[in-house]
Amino acid sequence: MTTALEQVKVIVFQLADKEYAIPVSNVQGIEKLMHITRVPKTEKYVKGVINLRGVITPIIDLRERFELPVNHNGDTARIIIITFDDKEVGFVVDSANDVMDIPVSAIEQQPEVVGTAEEEFISGVAKIENRLLILLHLEKVLNP
Repeated sequence: MTTALEQVKVIVFQLADKEYAIPVSNVQGIEKLMHITRVPKTEKYVKGVINLRGVITPIIDLRERFELPVNHNGDTARIIIITFDDKEVGFVVDSANDVMDIPVSAIEQQPEVVGTAEEEFISGVAKIENRLLILLHLEKVLNP
């Protein structure tokens, strides 16, 4: 029997045809796609800012950050609000699928894949039943 210490609770979300995961402890909320105010002279993947309950929150499009084709379906696209190092940031994703517990024993180190733009943003990979979840390294995703 596994204890709570041997599991990581994550939010699973979709980008293109892959499933990614971030720890629930970093997630503040999941919002429907809303109007994003563009900010001049920012990186291309920084879509702008939103006013979320009085807090101005920068928004990063993870498809653009990972150099994937940009194609968000407005009905299922979500903004996942995360906090990291006392910063609040929103990630635009295709859909937020579910919350699940991943046994720590199911998490493997990042595979050695050459030539993928998202490679540097991966902290590990988890195999759960017939699913492959890519765990994001939030510090690297947020640093330009």
